[in-house]
Amino acid sequence: MNTGDDVQLVTFRVGSQEFAFDIHQIERILRYQAPSPLPKAPDFLEGVVQYGGGAVPVVDLRKRFDLAAPVREDTRLMVLDLGDQRIGALVDEVREVMRVDSMTIAAPGPMVSGLAAAYIAGIVSRPGRTIIVLNARRLFSATERLALTGIGSP
Repeated sequence: MNTGDDVQLVTFRVGSQEFAFDIHQIERILRYQAPSPLPKAPDFLEGVVQYGGGAVPVVDLRKRFDLAAPVREDTRLMVLDLGDQRIGALVDEVREVMRVDSMTIAAPGPMVSGLAAAYIAGIVSRPGRTIIVLNARRLFSATERLALTGIGSP
C-alpha cells in the first residue's frame, strides 16, 4: 500500500557515503570540467564553469565535507537549480535515479544535530545502503549563496 507520494531522487557518492538530491533540484549532470578560478574566492568555491549562456559557480562537495577531492573518470558536476540561482556541485560519482515512497524517507535521528541536521532532508535505507537525502537550498547556506550572488551573472 502506497500512502505517500513517490519522490524521485538522484543518488551520488561523495567519498564512501551515498547522498541524494530531489530530482527537481537538479538541472543537469555534466562530465567534470576544470572550473576557472576566481581571485579572492571563498574556500568552498572552486571557480566557475560556462553553462547555459552564463557562468555557474562550482562548489566541491568533497571539500565541503572535508574529504579528499581527486578528479577521476567518474567525477561529475551536478548543476543545481536553487530557485534564485544555479550552483554546480562536484561529486565523486552519480549513481542512479531512484523512485521512493516519500513515507519511507526517515527523518534524521536525534544523533544528527546542529549544522548537519539543517541540511539533511531525510534518510533512505535500502539493504546494504544508507542514502542521506540533502536539501540543496540549505546545504548552500544563505551566507554562501550571498557570496555567490553576482558570480556568473551576465
